[in-house]
Amino acid sequence: MMQICDSYNQKNSLFNAMNRFIGAVNNMDQTVMVPSLLRDVPLDEEKEVKASPTFFQHGDMYGYYVLLKSIRNDIEWGVLQGDERRKEKLGVSALDIARVEQDGEEDLEKLFHFHLSGLHAVLSKLTRKANTLTNRYKQEIGFGGYWAQ
Repeated sequence: MMQICDSYNQKNSLFNAMNRFIGAVNNMDQTVMVPSLLRDVPLDEEKEVKASPTFFQHGDMYGYYVLLKSIRNDIEWGVLQGDERRKEKLGVSALDIARVEQDGEEDLEKLFHFHLSGLHAVLSKLTRKANTLTNRYKQEIGFGGYWAQ
């Protein structure tokens, strides 16, 4: 019984969520042999675009491709360069950061769980986006249509 619970908890761990995302992006990267074919090809999922218009700033599949690879690199190698640029892009000021750090001292565990659940949710969405892009690319080049029969 304990092993089943541990297995379920591990399935939902941040480490496994990161591995699923990295795996999906690696699969996307191996599948997309000519990334320039993705330029000006919109993602068909209109409802997702309307639900979160700022999720991806580029409207075509090439923009998604570049962004997903960039996030994968940040996860694998760290975010050492461009931190200030990203903060400006997100609209996070030094005052906001100081306020979060000050508030965080009072309840670090609560702050940790808040960010952990947010990160897990974002990684799940990014994984779905990478899988969607891979499948759309296969559709666009006709992969799997004739050969899969």
